[in-house]
Amino acid sequence: MLKNIGRGVGHRIRILVACAAVGVTGAVFVAIALANQHHAPQPSTVTAQAPVSTEPAPTLLDTQAPASVAPLSPSASTPAGLSASVPTRITIPSLGVNATFVPLGLNADGTIAVPTDVTHVGFYSLGPTPGQIGPAILLGHVDSAANGPGVFFKLGAAKVGDTIRIERSDGKAVTFAVYAVREYPKDKFPTTTVYGNTADPQLRLITCGGGFDRASGHYLSNIVAFARQI
Repeated sequence: MLKNIGRGVGHRIRILVACAAVGVTGAVFVAIALANQHHAPQPSTVTAQAPVSTEPAPTLLDTQAPASVAPLSPSASTPAGLSASVPTRITIPSLGVNATFVPLGLNADGTIAVPTDVTHVGFYSLGPTPGQIGPAILLGHVDSAANGPGVFFKLGAAKVGDTIRIERSDGKAVTFAVYAVREYPKDKFPTTTVYGNTADPQLRLITCGGGFDRASGHYLSNIVAFARQI
């Protein structure tokens, strides 16, 4: 089984970022055809064009993890990284996010589990925790039929330079700055770009986005915000 997304992936991830209605299929992120659910912000042209340092050429986009990833070494100018510690709270002032975390593991089919409600942010507990070297993976719902907008409803509106503060169970807090926001079709999700190794502490915040397929009750894309520790 996959043990650490951020530091060497040794097992295929089949569908990490599917979007379906929680309580119906249990797949990643809520997506139900309510009128007020079609207006979640999407990445702006400027933000979507910001460079992603680990992003491969478009021809290399894929939907499964590589068999192995060589470790990256931080430069003298990058944060050294902290030891592992469970995150407890996330605040994103520009998006009005102030939420607590729940740990997430893997489902039996190799997909990442998801938060059971729209108010919490889930962190992938088998990968780096925020502040460690590598990309900490954070998942949040965009909306739900029962409760309306979710914790990451405004993620698509994140801008380069927006700050994200993570409190940890060891009493330390780490701050990150958004450096890119992307929308990826689910059938072309670039696993290496999103989950691949980094030489510094980073975050990947993921929710649903793009068009909404009323027939299936699924969003067609995922929104991914990339952030690095400052």
